[in-house]
Amino acid sequence: MARHKVEICGVNTANIKVLTQEEQTNLFLKLKDGDKSAKEELINGNLKLVLSILKNFSGRCDNMDDLFQVGCIGLIKAIDNFDLSHEVKFSTYAVPMILGEVKRHLRDFTSVRISRSIKDTAYKALQMKEKLLNEKNKDISNAEIAKAMGITEFEVNEALNSLKDTISMFEPIYNDGGDVIYLADQIGNKEENYDLETKISLNKALDKLKDKEKYIITQRYLVGKTQMELAEEIGISQAQISRLEKNGLLNIKKMIT
Repeated sequence: MARHKVEICGVNTANIKVLTQEEQTNLFLKLKDGDKSAKEELINGNLKLVLSILKNFSGRCDNMDDLFQVGCIGLIKAIDNFDLSHEVKFSTYAVPMILGEVKRHLRDFTSVRISRSIKDTAYKALQMKEKLLNEKNKDISNAEIAKAMGITEFEVNEALNSLKDTISMFEPIYNDGGDVIYLADQIGNKEENYDLETKISLNKALDKLKDKEKYIITQRYLVGKTQMELAEEIGISQAQISRLEKNGLLNIKKMIT
């Protein structure tokens, strides 16, 4: 079958090699043993993953070449931190990391400028949230943040929303013809239609999780933070974040099936 040429960021997608699961695993084993050439093969073999994610931002960035480089940084970070013992596909692990890197770049270099006062409020709100989280060890609402800061909940919502570059958690981000990745594919219903009953069940399941598990899952799949970011934020190891996330997802699955 002929391979059609499609260029994104000057890269001909028809010439990109896509690694099989076995090839990927072998390369990670080689990398673990110190084979530096394996890292380059892993990068080149996953460029299609980066390009697939960038297609979602094609109308929101003037320089896609720069964004491609940013996405590759996220890919490299994912390769550096991936652990085969986690028993998840590399693409599943890498998507949030690449996406987070791209979203941070767009947030920091967006042409739409947010006023300094709103940004200051947002950063103070984030600091207050972290302080309250450490004190109460539970998910903190914007109403609680507003009360602690002495401002309205609307002001907190407006400030925090100004920092977000949102993408639907049910939007397909990566599809190579067989492996489709969604932001919520690990906790959502795989059916095409998400009815009200399913959404209610999912919300109830989230509410029954332990506070730390709930916080990690909402930050990972609704906000788009990486395991490394959460580990640094909470003050525990990435391995602990991974275990808490996995346990939370398993508990949700048990409660909604």
